[in-house]
Amino acid sequence: MHGSEATDYTPTLVEQAFGRLRQDVLAGTHAAGAKLKLDELQNAYGFSSSPLREALSRLAQEGLVRADERRGFRVAAISAEDLADITRMRVMLDVPALREAIVHGDDAWEAAILAAYHRLEKAESRLGDGPVVLDDAWSELHRAFHLALIASCPSERQRAWSASLFDQAERYRRFSARFRTTGRRKSNEHRKIMEATLRRDADTACALLEEHILSTQRNVQSALNAAEA
Repeated sequence: MHGSEATDYTPTLVEQAFGRLRQDVLAGTHAAGAKLKLDELQNAYGFSSSPLREALSRLAQEGLVRADERRGFRVAAISAEDLADITRMRVMLDVPALREAIVHGDDAWEAAILAAYHRLEKAESRLGDGPVVLDDAWSELHRAFHLALIASCPSERQRAWSASLFDQAERYRRFSARFRTTGRRKSNEHRKIMEATLRRDADTACALLEEHILSTQRNVQSALNAAEA
């Protein structure tokens, strides 16, 4: 791609539809299990059926949407079993990816982690200590930090699957935020993971990351229990 083409780039209609739908599925605007009807989506978003159908197919590949047997689409359901499966896969993929990244990471990788942590910590400092609904800006910074940690893992598929699983877990994080009674201050956990990673202390960094992932599962499970009650 030539430089002029890069600067003139605008997202295609499919990418625009995908971005809007993905954001709303993650935020819970479309409830878990809800049917996504093309005519209603056309009215809500202003896109024609073709880019919307392609966007829904991409969301289905990411596990955020399910294609049902009658050729329709539904938002993926939320359940303790699904959360446990996502968590198990994240531990299987993310923890070894971090270990590999620590082996292969260079100075630029370290600098990117520091920058991502700094932006996330600044955003967290503005959240306060009361109950919060996670906003899109915080979520993007949180995602960027976690992906920066494993950016030097040599396996492109491992990084891509980790990103997809992070997004599937994000829907649960957003869900649990609605039932939380105390503020969300994770920056201390993130700082410890970052410091161990930059020390190249793989054993500590990987243990901290695994506990961080498992603590998300515990928090969301509490929210699921509260929702049922």
